[in-house]
Amino acid sequence: MKDSFKSVAATEQSLNWENLIKREENLYSRSGDIRSEFARDYTRILHCNAYRRLKHKTQVFFSPASDHVCTRIEHVNYVESISNTIANYLGLNTELTKAISIAHDLGHSPFGHKGEVVLNEIAKRDLGESFWHERNGLHFVDDIELLEDEDGNLKNLDLTYAVRDGIISHCGEIDENCVKPRSEYIDLAKEYTMPNHYNPYTWEGCVVKISDKISYLGRDLEDAIHLKLLTKDNIEELKEILNIKSEDTLNNPNIINELIIDLCNNSSIEKGLCFSEEKLNLMNKIKAFNYKNIYLHKRLDGSNEYFRVLINRIYNTLKGLYAESYEDIENNFKEAEKFYPDTMLQFRKWLNKYWELTERQGTNLKNKIVYKYTEQDYCRAIIDFIAGMTDNFVINIYNEIISF
Repeated sequence: MKDSFKSVAATEQSLNWENLIKREENLYSRSGDIRSEFARDYTRILHCNAYRRLKHKTQVFFSPASDHVCTRIEHVNYVESISNTIANYLGLNTELTKAISIAHDLGHSPFGHKGEVVLNEIAKRDLGESFWHERNGLHFVDDIELLEDEDGNLKNLDLTYAVRDGIISHCGEIDENCVKPRSEYIDLAKEYTMPNHYNPYTWEGCVVKISDKISYLGRDLEDAIHLKLLTKDNIEELKEILNIKSEDTLNNPNIINELIIDLCNNSSIEKGLCFSEEKLNLMNKIKAFNYKNIYLHKRLDGSNEYFRVLINRIYNTLKGLYAESYEDIENNFKEAEKFYPDTMLQFRKWLNKYWELTERQGTNLKNKIVYKYTEQDYCRAIIDFIAGMTDNFVINIYNEIISF
């Protein structure tokens, strides 16, 4: 029913409103600013570098020749559209869903989930911890992404708790009905220890979590058909799953529309955000089909091997420059600049924003210091540096490293 969730929307009338809009630091304010707290978050995310780079990051298919194959930024825009439609109909806060939606994948590495797998292997080996894009997204908006304030000083994004929570809580598949927000106000950076550890803190976060799944299932099918990855038998199996006769109706908008309407018609505050059993089963069947025929397709094996080589070579090259004394590491950096000038320029320029060794007095750096001068923090810095790269930037850095 329209506006049936209005009483639980993230508004000033919410009992936990102060928690929802809490920031780690106070943002500067402009006189006459007409934006809400969540609208300010939306524009801060929109202007940050991590968001801009999404247009050059793999969604599923690497470096497609066609401009009509989905990239990470297109997926994010789909999620924003879907969550806005659902939240608007249910009476939830659409400004909050918009902000969570465009931020939810900021922590994705280059080369999509396969790049994430490689960085996770490195992090487990050298840091004793896991790398997963949802927590990395929180790390990036909390510690890495910077914007200039009205005085030209570089500062952290300092997003609201509700948006930060939506970023780290968007993970996890929807295998069982229904999704409801948790009641606990937790320390997101410390208490979230694995993907899908907690449900989101807001109904709006729950909407984005579900919209993420609605978005990618059908879009990945469209791309696989466009790229001729599916056989005739695959297409017939898919038509049977979707209960359609014509391939003309086998498209993402039709799938999205059916799932949105079904969710809105079957959800309530008492039950949660729910699909009908029929549509939940449909989603699970599509997901199973996609894994078998798309995500695990042998056609992707070559590019997956390529990603592993590129990321490991960049990581190992930069890791090999570490030294226990500042003088020695400076000498190593200078020596490496002879062979990899652009790589070292970009790495040092990036590292200097967050390293405790950087002389900050007289600069516009007013952000957090993230890395101490230890080998573990140095390795963590390299992982963060790579995680923020676009696909093409990784390739360019790799080519410089291996070239003479």
